[in-house]
Amino acid sequence: MEYASVWTATIYLEEHDHQTNARVRLDTADNQIEGYGVARCHPRDRDIPEIGNELAVARALSDLAHKLFDSTVGDIEAITHEKPTVRA
Repeated sequence: MEYASVWTATIYLEEHDHQTNARVRLDTADNQIEGYGVARCHPRDRDIPEIGNELAVARALSDLAHKLFDSTVGDIEAITHEKPTVRA
């Protein structure tokens, strides 16, 4: 079986008061999943926005990955009616 699909990930960043919030939205053919991440600059650290962006996005992508994994496990359980042995 050959199959091709395009999934799109969109990253939204917002920074205020030395805090960066990231939201990653994954659009698939069937649904949307979002992950969230936050990075805070310690008051004694130099504020470098690129670092806050990277950290917040990394955390949002990690959150998204966990949600996608959980969704996959739920889909397998719904089809097989058994708890799958799937490793992340």
